[in-house]
This record gives sequence, C-alpha cells and structure tokens, in this order.
Amino acid sequence: QVQLVESGGGSVQAGGSLRLSCAASAYWYGSYCMAWFRQAPGKEREGVAVIYTGTGVTYYADSVKGRFTISQDNAKNTLYLQMNSLNPADTAMYYCAADLSPRRCYLIDPADFGVWGQGTQVTASS
Repeated sequence: QVQLVESGGGSVQAGGSLRLSCAASAYWYGSYCMAWFRQAPGKEREGVAVIYTGTGVTYYADSVKGRFTISQDNAKNTLYLQMNSLNPADTAMYYCAADLSPRRCYLIDPADFGVWGQGTQVTASS
C-alpha cells in the first residue's frame, strides 16, 4: 500500500505564505489525479486543487484561484501546494490524496480519492 506523507504546515500571519509537500512512498505508473483538500473544524472536507499527472492540467477551487498553485515533481514522487496571501479563512487541516482511476478530476470530489495522507495543519491569523 503506497503511503502519502504531508509536511510544511504551520502558523503564519494573514498575507503570509506556506508551501505544503506530499511525498509518496512509491512511484505510481500511469496517469492519475493528485489533489489537496482541507477541512476546518465543523465543516466538510473541501477540494482545494488537483493536478492530472498525465498532462499536468490543474483545477482550483474558486476560493483559492490566483493564490494557490499545485505542482508535482515526478523525480521525487512529491506533490506541492504553494499558498500565498493566506487569510484566516484558509485555516484548516490540509490533506493530499490520490485518485488512481481518474474519471472526473476537475470536480475535486473527496469521494473519488482512495489514498490519503494524515494531514498537516495550516493556521493563518489576522
């Protein structure tokens, strides 16, 4: 079973930046979707950004467009999320996930993703 391990979370002031990393324990052959999700206390898990590894096409939630960037480093089996202009509404536990049988990556629906990391906390304070 391939594992995903997130890192890079922390606490920043509003307007600050963080870069999250998600390392996979092994290489997956073929094309699949890798995504970042977040979940704040008392709220549902929300899709933030997704990348289709076969083409590099990306999709973002409207709430993060223009501020967050998802990217991948295939040589390192690592997924990244660069987060700029953070604000308190971005405070949540962030998870990376993989959909190994992608059909509708653009929806960033957590029900489609079968492999999950343990999460890393991001806190942005005003």
